Amino acid sequence: MAARGHVQDPNDRRLRPIYDYLDNGNNKMAIQQADKLLKKHKDLHCAKVLKAIGLQRTGKQDEAFTLAQEVATLEPTDDNSLQALTILYREMHRPELVTKLYEAAVKKVPLSEEYHSHLFMAYARVGEYKKMQQAGMALYKIVPKNPYYFWSVMSLVMQAISAQDEKLAQTMFLPLAERMVEKMVKEEKIEAEAEVQLYFMILERLGKCVEALEVIRGPLGEKLTSELQSRENKCMMLYKRLQRWPECNALAHKLLLKNPDDWQFYPAYFDSLFHLVDQSWSPPEEGEHCSEGSVHHTVAEVVRFVEERIKGEDGKESRSLRGPYLARLELMHRLRERGCPEESLLGEPLELMVQFFNKFGDKPCCITDLKIYLHLLSPEQHVQFINRLSEAVPLGNQEEEGFAFPEDTKALQRHLCVCQLSRALGLHHSLDVDGKLHLITELKAHYHHGLKFGKNTLKTELQFSDMYCLMAAHVYIDLWTETGDEDMMWQCLGLLQEGLFHSPSNAQFKLLLLLLYCRLGAFEPVVDLYSSLDAKHVQHDTIGFLLTRYAESLGQFAAASQSCNFSLRFFHSNQKDTSEYIIQAYKYGAFEKIPEFIALRNRLNQSLHFAQVRTERMLLDLFLEADIVLSLEESVKAMSLSAEEDDIPWDSMRDNRDLTVFTCWDPKDRQLTDEHRRQSLEEESMWLRIRSLTLRLLASLAALGHMPSQQNSEISNENGVGDKTSILSSLLSQLNQTLQTAAQMAEKRIQYPFLGPPSTRLVLALSSGSCQCQAAALQLSVHLHELETAAHDESSELQTQICNGFKSIVVQLQEILNKCKGDLLEMKEGKLKTQPSLLENLVFFVETMCIVLWMASYCAKILRPLKTSLQKKKKKKKDANTALPVVMCGFQELTGNLQDLLTQAMEHIKGQETAMTALKLATLTLEGCTQEEASFTKAATDKVQSSYLRSLQEVGDLLKKRTETIKNLKI
Repeated sequence: MAARGHVQDPNDRRLRPIYDYLDNGNNKMAIQQADKLLKKHKDLHCAKVLKAIGLQRTGKQDEAFTLAQEVATLEPTDDNSLQALTILYREMHRPELVTKLYEAAVKKVPLSEEYHSHLFMAYARVGEYKKMQQAGMALYKIVPKNPYYFWSVMSLVMQAISAQDEKLAQTMFLPLAERMVEKMVKEEKIEAEAEVQLYFMILERLGKCVEALEVIRGPLGEKLTSELQSRENKCMMLYKRLQRWPECNALAHKLLLKNPDDWQFYPAYFDSLFHLVDQSWSPPEEGEHCSEGSVHHTVAEVVRFVEERIKGEDGKESRSLRGPYLARLELMHRLRERGCPEESLLGEPLELMVQFFNKFGDKPCCITDLKIYLHLLSPEQHVQFINRLSEAVPLGNQEEEGFAFPEDTKALQRHLCVCQLSRALGLHHSLDVDGKLHLITELKAHYHHGLKFGKNTLKTELQFSDMYCLMAAHVYIDLWTETGDEDMMWQCLGLLQEGLFHSPSNAQFKLLLLLLYCRLGAFEPVVDLYSSLDAKHVQHDTIGFLLTRYAESLGQFAAASQSCNFSLRFFHSNQKDTSEYIIQAYKYGAFEKIPEFIALRNRLNQSLHFAQVRTERMLLDLFLEADIVLSLEESVKAMSLSAEEDDIPWDSMRDNRDLTVFTCWDPKDRQLTDEHRRQSLEEESMWLRIRSLTLRLLASLAALGHMPSQQNSEISNENGVGDKTSILSSLLSQLNQTLQTAAQMAEKRIQYPFLGPPSTRLVLALSSGSCQCQAAALQLSVHLHELETAAHDESSELQTQICNGFKSIVVQLQEILNKCKGDLLEMKEGKLKTQPSLLENLVFFVETMCIVLWMASYCAKILRPLKTSLQKKKKKKKDANTALPVVMCGFQELTGNLQDLLTQAMEHIKGQETAMTALKLATLTLEGCTQEEASFTKAATDKVQSSYLRSLQEVGDLLKKRTETIKNLKI
């Protein structure tokens, strides 16, 4: 519990047992102990609050809140009660109540430093920057300490950052903050580095770069000591903003003389050179070139400087530095981009890269260093370059397999680097099928040979030869995508499973397995794979899409719920956690971090993935529970779902997906492009819009169903039903428009690289016809409402229209179901074939059936009163032959057809389960596989089979529950 050790309260001894129970998670005993104590000491407020905490943690939120408010209205000032209430309100996610608590405490104890600082932090939690500024100054007046004064200054800066009007920030908040700091500077009261950092931040935001430069280079700048080269970095940034290129060049040159391996200064050095060349700058005839020293203003000087750094490295016996060698390649790249003839001064790119490889080829970073400069080679040089590098790899004698292997890990790393560079140059891709199969054999041989170097590694460490395995998997994927031969994919899965067996912590193996299983429609093994990745914090946003994209669409509803909850927990805790980070930043004076924390919070709140998971989770809950556990109306109410409100920030949406999470050595023409990213975001947003509109339409349908039946349109309008139908009609119009745009997008058939973003469900949803059928069913609910309010003589045409609508929906559902038929997994001539799209279509059928049944349920609610009134009329007229209205006959026909469709679907699922269980996967034969490799492949095929059966079972179970809901549709 919150710091109670220092509180010298006479009641502390009595309260301690309750604290202990709460700390140990024994909430029931805590409540009992509090009750006992309150019988003896009715006015012991803290015991009441501790009881409320126990109630909150046992799910009795309302009781807990009532108890807490009893104590809060008394405006307590004892530290125990205040701390306990703070904890309770935080657990209730009601931080705004903490501010009221401490506002009252400060009024009663106006000179308490502790309560004033608690009040400041309470305002920080809710982002009340103006009140923070006032609280900070009030605190400074009571206890004149610098940190409190600067809390107030920082709160002004935060008002500027959060201001909607940039002009207000520049003319009021920031100038006021600047004056407040200048006052302290004049009075020589600046004590800490954080205060100088804050002054610099204010000047920078005001665009006063000259003044900021004076601060950094003056005596105040001497306080900037926590970060290495903090002053130099800030000076460099300001020189760039001020376009003082001579100073920028001279400073970079000076810093590189000190540390030639510090890469961050090379780009600044080269940028400034080219700006000086473009400006035809020349140094003054007398004196220093500039305040930072001498300037290198010609390409020749810079080339000479870089070459001197390399000569200095060549003569050294100790470890060589990569910086100068990379700088030479970077300079060559820039000179070529500008078309400068001086490029020849640096030499031949092929020779420079060979030299770099000779020096650093045994380091894993060599591939990433050289990969970005491969474009400097002409296509004719590619094979020559790889041959030259291969000569520099020490390999032993040829063994039985016909391959020569490295004899130590350094030689292995060199050979691996050559293989990776070959793939990056496109040499792997240009091979024919036999060439690729031979390459796979070679890579697998090197992988198995390399395992001997890692016999004693820990499970958490990677094997030295893991990259051979991964590369072989990539070549298998090339063969699968080019030839369509699924054997390649099964062998790829087996190889990756083997890799994971030897290297259980290899994230790349897990990610690629996860992707392959999802592409095959097998979600069951993916859950454990993702869980073992142990994704941390922001990774739930950046790579979570790999999991949530496939969860529901592959029929694993329980796992889908779990996956969505997993992601949502992170997003919801982000709000609370960020507030705590901000408070810590204030406490420790890390002011420059506060805007970063706010930016992180905004980035996560505006995340595309967050919006997707939120929407999919609510839809999934409705598909699984509405009209099964609760009615549709109750389900919508429990979610606090509103048809009128769209809570997705469409205009400020952020795509935070990490689309480069997979290691990839493909040449540039096969890599993910910015255009791919743009198209993927467009497609994801379109699908999200369709799902969001569908969800809001269901909320709107629930609201209609919840209204009492009204035959009089005037009364119904008074009750707001008219508004609800207009919302439904408006949303339907938006959905139909969105579906038209989506259809145009789907026609483009965008193809992404295999390791790029996964395609959305959009194309399959449209081709299956499920979106169109769902829209038609929701459109019918509008006609049904019109029928409810229409006069008797106007209704016959409308009834015919509705009956035609019923028939059309049955036809559409039958078409969707037909697209699910076929074998999900089959064995043909010893080869295993999969059709995962059948599974996705089956899930679309289930979703559409749910929506049609909700429409039918609404229809039944409208028709029941009509039938009752008809029966009354029959009794009065004593005429047994009165014909049922057309719409009632049509509805009875609809329910019968829906029952038939569900029966068909369940028979299809049973047939698939029977056929799949009977499959003899042991008869699968794969060419060129050893017995050990075959066992890993068999394990992978078993996982796919098991996953398919699980998906079919869950889909079948849901359909069974839906057959029960049809029985309730009788009128």
